[in-house]
Amino acid sequence: MLSRLARLINRYIRPYWGLLAIVIVLQTIATIMSLYLPTLNARIIDEGVVKGDTDFIWGTGGIMLLLSAIQGAAQVGAVWAGANAAMQFGRDVRAAIFGRALSFSTQELNKFGAPSLITRNTNDVQQVQMLVLMTAIMLVGAPITMVGGVFMALREDAGLSWIILAAVVLLGAGITVLIVKMGPMFEVMQKRIDALNRVLREQITGIRVVRAFVREPHEAKRFERTNAELVDVTTKVGRLMAFLFPFVGFIMNISTVGVMWFGAHRIESGDIQIGQLTAFIAYLMQILISVMMTTMLLVMAPRAAVSADRIMEVLDTESSVAPPKNPVAAKETRGSVIFDGVTFAYPGAEAPVLKDISFELSPGKTTAVIGSTGSGKSTLINLIPRLFDVTGGRVLVDGVDVRDFDPEDLWARVGLVPQKPYLFSGTIASNLRYGKPDATDDELWEALTVAQAADFVRDRDGQLESTIAQGGTNVSGGQRQRLAIARALVKKPGVFIFDDSFSALDVTTDARLRAALRPVTRDAAVLVVAQRISTITGADEILVIDDGVIVGRGTHDELLQTNETYQEIVESQLSAEEAA
Repeated sequence: MLSRLARLINRYIRPYWGLLAIVIVLQTIATIMSLYLPTLNARIIDEGVVKGDTDFIWGTGGIMLLLSAIQGAAQVGAVWAGANAAMQFGRDVRAAIFGRALSFSTQELNKFGAPSLITRNTNDVQQVQMLVLMTAIMLVGAPITMVGGVFMALREDAGLSWIILAAVVLLGAGITVLIVKMGPMFEVMQKRIDALNRVLREQITGIRVVRAFVREPHEAKRFERTNAELVDVTTKVGRLMAFLFPFVGFIMNISTVGVMWFGAHRIESGDIQIGQLTAFIAYLMQILISVMMTTMLLVMAPRAAVSADRIMEVLDTESSVAPPKNPVAAKETRGSVIFDGVTFAYPGAEAPVLKDISFELSPGKTTAVIGSTGSGKSTLINLIPRLFDVTGGRVLVDGVDVRDFDPEDLWARVGLVPQKPYLFSGTIASNLRYGKPDATDDELWEALTVAQAADFVRDRDGQLESTIAQGGTNVSGGQRQRLAIARALVKKPGVFIFDDSFSALDVTTDARLRAALRPVTRDAAVLVVAQRISTITGADEILVIDDGVIVGRGTHDELLQTNETYQEIVESQLSAEEAA
């Protein structure tokens, strides 16, 4: 874990070496000033006060004030530079995680899960960022103070040096024990933050379902249980942390008592003066404080290492759908798709979901896919925009294998309306312009009219500028589907894919929408996945899929006469008269 932490910091801290150099210089200045102040104070006590030399006291005191001002200014500058470096480091790491997550295929997104990715990009980055900040502020000053403090203390009186050694050893041993115990707890803590994030996200997203089934008490207990698990491990860490500072305070106080006790005898014997003993105590405190500062870093390091491990796990994960090194550009947008012996199996699956699928989509032609739940329909259409890569055969768009396309070029040719349409927070206009940012209002209204959504948009306050909540939760399921269809129409791609995109529409609206689509999509290839027979009866070709295999193809009338699977689907939905 520590190696991954070092890799992460080294990778993203490089642009800020200038700021860190400023931190090092200013921290060094501030530390040197702090080390010299106790000696000046001792001189005032031993020389100025004893002799009653007022001019010496004022002169030396003025120097102390000047050194204190320099120390303060240097410390402020060091903190400013360190904070800037740490915050910009955090910004870069968050951007890197976000960029890598965007490159993931559905396979990697499912592997990590949205709640974990959110936690890694927020809480985990914050842990590493705070370590960078505290390191920048303390790492230079603490060692210099420790070494310089020992040197200056020995200058004052070497006879008391054993007290410093004993205090540092006791402090280091106690802190090491605490760190060893806390390390494994931090890993558990981050995982439980993931779990809490996941539960909270599920409950907020599914609040309608929770209320519909009157499951508020159950969900409240579920949240309390997950929250209690996080509280439990956090409390254990907190108890150890709470023990740390009293322990440090005890060592500092007992060391001071020891110095006073043994120092008094040395003063009595004339080996040292009162000012020297005062300076020695001040240097002892500086040494122990520097040890405590180093301890704080060491305590933060295990948690930051756990977080860095989780961050690097994301950054080191390559997408299973990698862009080609030498992308091929199609000569023109023809709106054709060819499935050539396509087989697809999910990682770790015992059997493929799709087996030897071959068919062709042509411009001006509507192809429909129908089959039972779990037959592989959605998986099939996800292969066209390359949300997954085929495990056998190939998929060609406009004559080019999708694996050889530049991703941006491929996605520009395909308009996908997913089975679960998702709208982003913003306005209707911002959602419709998602695939074509420069679309005019006239183009948006044209798409809305075709999608049978213009009427309800006109009825909303603000019309195109009316607000859409995250996920489109402030519009109905049918309205959400129609807006998603309009979004694909605004894009004007060469290939339209409708993944059960009419399921929330009533039969009349469905029929009007499909009739309005025909002239708009006459120059494009159209692939429709549907559960309702009425949605696909007018398709030029219907593919019947059963258990990942095409078991029938033809028009509605042909399949009604020849395909048993299709007949069973029809009989389950329509009467004989309706089917005819």
